[in-house]
Amino acid sequence: MIALHHLALRTHHVDRLLAFYTTWLALPIVRDERPRSVWLRVEPAAVLMIERADARDPAIPHGTRELLAFAIDASERPALRARLVEASLLEGETEHTLYFRDPDGRRLGASSYPLHLP
Repeated sequence: MIALHHLALRTHHVDRLLAFYTTWLALPIVRDERPRSVWLRVEPAAVLMIERADARDPAIPHGTRELLAFAIDASERPALRARLVEASLLEGETEHTLYFRDPDGRRLGASSYPLHLP
């Protein structure tokens, strides 16, 4: 079976994106190679890499519907929702998922949807 190893997000603003993901998703830093990259733990064996982009990297398309969704416990949803509303970041929601964007415009989700995978 294949498992998630890492996700890499390229940005022209490493520190800004790092502050967002550590503040809003409470992802801990596991490797700091700034200004080139920072790794954040997502799962016991997976990381989110924030990497410095170069001039050839295109911007995130405005209004993109691509989604990077993170799991959240249903009991934590109301507090996160309140924080997102207070910061005017909540873009939408369903019964299980809160939608918002990171500073580069990536669409994110915090979801408590029960996957019940076989």
